[in-house]
This record gives sequence, C-alpha cells and structure tokens, in this order.
Amino acid sequence: MNPDTLKSLLAAREAKKAVALVSHLETGVQALVFTDRTEGDLLLDEDATTAARNALRDDKSVRMRRDDVPLFVQVFNPPKRIIIVGAVHIAQPLVTLAQTSGYEVVIVDPRGAFATRDRFPGVTLSEDWPDEALTALGINNRAAVVTLTHDPKLDDPALHVALRSDAFYVGSLGSKRTHAGRIERLKEAGFSDAEIAQIHAPVGLAINAKSPAEIAISIMAQITQVLHDG
Repeated sequence: MNPDTLKSLLAAREAKKAVALVSHLETGVQALVFTDRTEGDLLLDEDATTAARNALRDDKSVRMRRDDVPLFVQVFNPPKRIIIVGAVHIAQPLVTLAQTSGYEVVIVDPRGAFATRDRFPGVTLSEDWPDEALTALGINNRAAVVTLTHDPKLDDPALHVALRSDAFYVGSLGSKRTHAGRIERLKEAGFSDAEIAQIHAPVGLAINAKSPAEIAISIMAQITQVLHDG
C-alpha cells in the first residue's frame, strides 16, 4: 500500500470517518473513497465511485468489475451509534433494540435522577447539556440522534447540533401539534425549511404503536429503514 494512502486510511479510522479502500486486483493500485471526495493513485470513474459509496452505505465489502477491470472495495465504517436525548421510559426498550441491532448507545440527560446506571446498565451516560454533549461526541454519518424528552429546553439544543451535523437520522418524539411548535422555534432560531425537514416527527414508523416498547420498535424500524435506504 502506498504510504500516503495508508496514512490517510489510518487517520480516517482514528477520526471515525467512513472510508472505502478500492484496490485494482491485478495491479494493486489503490484509491480511498470518502463520502465527499476520493484520493489515491487509482483513478475511478463516477460509476465506480458511486458503487464504493453504496458499499459504505450497505456496510458490506464487495468485488466488482468496471470496464473489465477487477476491483475490490473494502469498507471501513466507524461503529454505528444512537444518541438518545432523554432517559425516559421509551429509552429503555430502545437501548435494548439498538444494542441488539449492533449500535453503540449514548444516553444524554442532564437530569441525574433519570440517567442512572441502574436503569441503563452498560450504556454510556452523559449529564451534560444536550448541545454540549452532542458537540463533544462528534456526530458523523454513522450516528442517529433521537430526542425523547418532550421538553424544548432539552430537545431543541440537541436538534440545533444534530440538524447541522452529518447524522444519517434525526428523530423527535411528540405529536403533530408538538412538532408544529418545534418547527416555529427552529425557524425563529434561523434554521431553514430544508434543515427542519430532516427531522422524523412524529418519530418512528406509523404502526399505531402505543406502549413504550412498541414505540421503541417503531423508532428502531425507521432508523433501520433510513440507514439502508439512504
């Protein structure tokens, strides 16, 4: 491997950035494909670059041929994460579903009585204010952010960070009426219609969920759908 390519690959992994290493199987020449750029000695056309990014999205290394050239796309994705703002009842079954689905989970809630080790064993807990916590965590395109508190003082600061991050999913609990008020507050804070449209609200797939466990299922199903559909 070219030393510069190796250096860039290691730096991307250290920074938890998604990157695909594309190798010419006959010559060994390689290129790195990021979500926003490519670099390296191997020249890739648009189709090959798109295929490499699709492999990143699908989290699956693949072999392929382009113009009769054999290529191997090796995917290096950072871990999937779900950042849950609000240590409420719905968060408990959501944590279990997320962990079963292969996600690292972080619970953010400055209310110490809610985010306890007894209620959330084995989960990273943050008692920082949501905007500070999300900024410190660093949200990449493998992260989903879900706000569950129903409290604008907590949910809104989290959304201010999430909507201008690379998060692949942003969802917020609340009725349509609640979300209408959220939209007005975000507009007043300077967010555009396109930014606000990123929010999945009311959160979760429409499966007529009622209990906390059912709502958690609907949220996890929607996150899975968005992850794979892009």
